[in-house]
Amino acid sequence: MGNKNKTISFRVNEDAFESLQDIAEERNISLSAVFRDYVDLLVEHDGQVEVVPESKLESRTVASADEDASFPPTVEVPKSFIREHERLELEAEHLREQLDEYNAYVNALQDRLEDEEEEVLLLDDLDEDDEPYQLR
Repeated sequence: MGNKNKTISFRVNEDAFESLQDIAEERNISLSAVFRDYVDLLVEHDGQVEVVPESKLESRTVASADEDASFPPTVEVPKSFIREHERLELEAEHLREQLDEYNAYVNALQDRLEDEEEEVLLLDDLDEDDEPYQLR
């Protein structure tokens, strides 16, 4: 079986939510990415993750001498991934624009239909119209 993504939902109070939004904004990532990073960290360390304020982090001693991990953990993202993400965002924006155009066309057709209820409309006649359709 493939590796399927699952959705987890839970509730937090408004203050915690705003703090999480600030964290996401500070890191320039989505709120979902904050949770995914945390869950990945939990899974990677078998649930043995402790949250420590940065001020106390410096005074803590490392439990194991062979640990060279820095805190907070960082991940390098390849430029190809970033470019692909940007390309997909542009494509999504283009598709949204096309959807808006199609919706405008459908609205224009509906308006014509309402105006000409008794008249028979031929599809060939509709295609001959060159007038642009505006969004409502």
